[in-house]
Formats: sequence, structure tokens, C-alpha cells
Amino acid sequence: MTTGTASPDEPLGEAFTRMAGERPDRPAVTDDTATWTSAQLEAHANRWAHELAGRGVGPGDFVSIALPDVAEHYALTLAAWKLGAVPQPVSHRLAPGELAAVLDVVRPPVVVGLAPSAEVVAPPGTAVLPLGHRPEGPDTPPPPAPAPPAWKAPTSGGSTGRPKVIVAGEPGTTGSVTTRAPVYRIEPDGVLLCTAPLFHNAPYLFSLLGLMTGNHVVLMGRFDAARALELAERHAATWIYAVPTMMGRMVRVPGPLPELPALRTLFHIGAPCPPAVKRAVIDWLGPDRVLEGYAATEAQARTTITGREWLAHPGSVGRVTGGEIEARTLDGSRRCAVDEVGELWLRPEPGRVTYRYVGAEPRTRPGGWESLGDMGRFDAEGYLYLADRAGDMIVVGGQNVYPAEVEAAVLEHPAVVSCVVVGAPDDDLGAVPHAIVQTDPAAGEVTDADLDAHAAARLSRAKRPRVWRRSAGPLRDDAGKVRRSSYQQ
Repeated sequence: MTTGTASPDEPLGEAFTRMAGERPDRPAVTDDTATWTSAQLEAHANRWAHELAGRGVGPGDFVSIALPDVAEHYALTLAAWKLGAVPQPVSHRLAPGELAAVLDVVRPPVVVGLAPSAEVVAPPGTAVLPLGHRPEGPDTPPPPAPAPPAWKAPTSGGSTGRPKVIVAGEPGTTGSVTTRAPVYRIEPDGVLLCTAPLFHNAPYLFSLLGLMTGNHVVLMGRFDAARALELAERHAATWIYAVPTMMGRMVRVPGPLPELPALRTLFHIGAPCPPAVKRAVIDWLGPDRVLEGYAATEAQARTTITGREWLAHPGSVGRVTGGEIEARTLDGSRRCAVDEVGELWLRPEPGRVTYRYVGAEPRTRPGGWESLGDMGRFDAEGYLYLADRAGDMIVVGGQNVYPAEVEAAVLEHPAVVSCVVVGAPDDDLGAVPHAIVQTDPAAGEVTDADLDAHAAARLSRAKRPRVWRRSAGPLRDDAGKVRRSSYQQ
């Protein structure tokens, strides 16, 4: 990427205008229907900026974007930045009540991208522009505006199912955004394959880092493992974003896996990765092309781990590479000992503000520490191992059982494609694990006895599922997320 006279304080909207002027014919975004050059994306973003401004969008306002994974998603993001506004991606699949709740706390002047037939209850003063709406403004940049006070504001329900808006603590400038790209090995002028929905923070974040460092971003409207491999080959992807669910599907694609010689990094985050899947991906790509991270949308702290490190510390999500993380007992009375599972508390670097909530309050303790409810432990070398969220823990006869550990063991069965473990009431033990599994039809019948024997060889009695339920389809969404409450009985 040609940087020209860029400065760290350059607003992101102006930065893209400069980049498009320097390399107008560079492919910027490819979706399922077309490829947009930098010049085309810039022109469409300008048209949107003029339309949004005409509808009252100004500096500091939110612009809710409810589009599927299409190139226009980035045009609207850029348009918001050009006006000093904050792009606020929201799922176009939300139920009307959930969407209404988000819009009620955000109060955007405009929400864009919903199906014309969608039952949208927008707050007074919010214009609803449906999917397919074409902006009519000129394709020239709007008048200069200050940098957005925040560069993104995604929604997040996490495992709780309670949507909230997480407003980034950094302004929309090149210095506060693109400088983080090297942490994740996003190199300039590459090809970034984004496999997951843009209404989730991670794919939105990493694809924007790619776009703003001169990468060609390739989108998938819907994840399909074989097609993801084909796109990576066809576009010579240098960086792929994935979640463990996707990785498991990719390594199960029939036939030999492509070598992907252009690929420098497959990065995964978003859910604990079953060891069997991680080993299969490392066997396929080699340890030096696999990178994993642990972080939240709130971005207080993070860990990273290379494939080579993981082979020496299997199951870990790495050592802390930004901010601070510590594990404490559930009552908060002390810091956990080595290899003792506790609640994870995170703290950013001194003086750094990483986010603010709209519609929620953080869980805090003195000293600037915050908890998102995740559980984990550190080994003697400082490597973190995730357990689960505190709310997902199952107490079986006084023993703490973490669903992610049970799921990882079940997923080692060659016929199991996906698995979710939940707690169920038990008169004797208080609660016991139940497992919902999706199996590969090509593997033939998989009986409860088969699964019992598999679990017995890997798990203690308290951790073994007492009931096996079957699912005909995937149990997690395309970002690897699951609401365990939807599988409770």
C-alpha cells in the first residue's frame, strides 16, 4: 500500500479516499456477485455519505448497518466514517423484537439493509432504508468531517443472548486502527478471505484492518467449507479468518486439501478449538501458518499463540500479548494458583480506554479489572487455557464440569461433526451433562453405546454425558457461536 503523506491522525474516511486515488484499479472487495475496485467502492461510499447526511447523520451519530456479507457493507462503513459517524453493524437475521431493542438504545438516524418485508419497529426519528436501496448522491467526497469518536460499534450477545452495543474506545484514525494489523499478521497488499458474518465483531474488525492496509477482501455470503477452499485457491489468499467450527468442516472436505502456497496466516478466534481439529489444521498447513488468539470485542486484553507454540502447549490460547489477564477464584478472594481454573479478569494498559457499553454495564472490581464471565487457567509458563463461561459451568455432585472440555473430547470421535453440551437437572447429583451431537451421515449409524465408550475413554465419570441427543443440522452459527440456553430442556 502506498502511504503517501498519511499521518496517525488521518481520519479513516479520508485515508480510503487517498488510497483509492493512489490505486483506483486495485481490487478492494469481492462478494458473491462482483468485485469492486477501490475507485468503485470509494464512489459508492461517497454516494451513501451524501444520502446519509441528507437524512441527518452527522459527527458522532450511529449508522446501523443490517446488511448481509456484501461489498456494500464496506461502502456504508466508509460513508459513516466520512461523516464522522460511527458504523454500527447489526445482524439482518435478528428477530424483530431483538432488533427493536438494539435500535432503541442506539437511536441511529438511519438503519440500512433490512428486507422490505421485515417487521421493523424503529424508534421515532430513525429512517429505515431497505435492502436494495440505492443512494442517489454524487460520487464525490462529502465536505471534510472530524474523525469519528469511535471507529465501530458492533452488537454482542455472546453466550448470554442479551444483545448490547460495544462502542470502540479508539477514534476512527489510521493511527488508532491500522497499527494493530501486524499483531495479527495482516500484511499490506494481501488477499484476506473473510469467512464469517460481518455483524460479528471479529470478522468485521479483521476485514476492516485488511481493507485499510490495502488488502483485497473476499467475502462469503454463507460459509461452505469446499467453497472456502476454492476461494482461497482462486484468489491466492494470504490471510484467512476462521473459527474452529469452520476449520473442522474444512479439514473434513473429501479429497486432498489444497496446499495454498500464497497463504501466510490462518487466524482463528471466537471459541475454544478442539485439539483434534487444531492438530488436523497444523498437519495440513504446518505450524508456522496457524495463529490463534483470545480476546473480546471489549478489547481490554488479548493472548496469541502460534501453531508451533501450541504443539508444545496443546489446548492453550497463548500468553498475554496486550493488557493484563489473571484468573481468580469465583468469590474473588485470591488469585488462582498455577493450573487452577478461575474466573478471568482483564485490564487494559494504563490510560487506555478500549470501549464503552450502550445498553449494558460492565462487571468490575477495584483496580480497573473487568470480567466477561470466561473461565480459564494459566500454566507455569504463563500460557492460558480456556474452560468456559462461568454461567455455562455444570456442577455435578459438587464437581465443576466445563462444557467446552466435554465438547472437545466428544469431537474427537471421527463421526461427530459438531457438539453442544448443556446441564440438565438431576435428583441425585443436582445436574448432569447432556450432549447434542451432529454426526456425519457418511459414517453410518452412531449409537449411544458408541458415544458412551468414546467418552468413557477420555472423560471422568462426572464429565461424561448422561444423554445423547441428535441434531440434523449444525449446532453453531457461521461465527462458531452457540446459545446453550436454546438446547436446555
